[in-house]
Formats: sequence, structure tokens, C-alpha cells
Amino acid sequence: QVQLVESGGGLVQSGGSLRLSCVASERTSSAYTYAMGWFRQAPGKEREFVAVIMKTDNMTLYAESVKGRFTISRDNAKNTVYLQMSSLKPEDTAIYYCAADSLTITILKAKPQYWGQGTQVTVSS
Repeated sequence: QVQLVESGGGLVQSGGSLRLSCVASERTSSAYTYAMGWFRQAPGKEREFVAVIMKTDNMTLYAESVKGRFTISRDNAKNTVYLQMSSLKPEDTAIYYCAADSLTITILKAKPQYWGQGTQVTVSS
């Protein structure tokens, strides 16, 4: 079982930056590397894909709406995935959720094995 805990959300002004963190804790004696990603859900909207980082090649994929502004990265030693957000827009306001799965495709389908509880990001205009 893996538990994901997001942090780093908050209130920022349009054009500002914010870095989200997601720490994965696996209740086993040895660590296992998962593909990890980020989703977000705005009020009245469906949860949408933001970014994913694969467990092989460290390849990344981004939603078109955030490409060039957001960067996903990971630190396997710390079991942590990050989402560096810059040039934030009011449209980025949402609850951001961390996701993890052994298969990237499962994350892309928005059906990861593990979800975090989310962290609120609010961008004021």
C-alpha cells in the first residue's frame, strides 16, 4: 500500500510561481519506483490530467494547457514528485492531486492505483 501526501498549495497572484510536492510512503521494507503524475480539479469541472513522469527514461508528458509553464520532476531517494508551476493564471486554480501507479498508461487514463488527498492552489487575478 502506498500513501501519497501533497503539499505546497496556497494563494498566489497571477504570474507567480508555486511548487507542489507529493511524498509517497510505501509500507514495505524496500522502496519501489512508480510512474507518478499530477491531476487537478476546478470547481464544477472534471478532474483533468496535468503531467506525468515515467519510471523509465524519466520521460514526461504534459497537458497542452500547462506545457512550457509547469515542470514535473522526481527525487526517488526522497520518494517525492514535484510540480513546479510558473506564470500561473487564474485558470490554474484547482485542487491538485498526486497520482501513482506502476504503469504510466493507467495514470494517463486517470485511473491510477493511488491518489493523494489533494492540495488547493488558488491564483488571483
